[in-house]
Amino acid sequence: MKTTRRRGIYPGTFDPVTYGHLDLIRRALGIFDEVVVAVASRGTDKTTLFTLEERVGLLRECTRSMKRVVIEPFEGLVVDYARRKKASAMVRGIRMLSDFEYEFQMALTNRKVAPDIETIFLMPHESYAYLSSRLIKEVAGLKGDIRSFTPPAVVRALKQKFGENPS
Repeated sequence: MKTTRRRGIYPGTFDPVTYGHLDLIRRALGIFDEVVVAVASRGTDKTTLFTLEERVGLLRECTRSMKRVVIEPFEGLVVDYARRKKASAMVRGIRMLSDFEYEFQMALTNRKVAPDIETIFLMPHESYAYLSSRLIKEVAGLKGDIRSFTPPAVVRALKQKFGENPS
């Protein structure tokens, strides 16, 4: 009897990765045999604080202990990437109601373009529901304490980006 491995794609810019992102990866591992975290080469606003290589490296460091997680960069349409990876679904996080409208619109557009790729919405643990990479960058840029929002490797990287002593 042949078994089919279920592969999910979790796409995003991850600029930077947060504890909320890591929570969603763990939740996705409960659904899929393998989770490919697809790091977009650029964000929708076309600017990122960290380079693609830095974001991939930080994610690899932060998920090192997670079995069945693959971190890869990608360019282009995420549904095309998902097809190349033979993924059955994409994972998207919904933190607040404000996320839903945009994510729902994207899911319906992706469904029209690629009806074979499903979108699954996951909610993070409530303690991470308010976290966003944008907010963390703002706090870090103002020299605020971000240790409860993101892993130590990311804290160090943000401090370096903003000219602080990373110790």
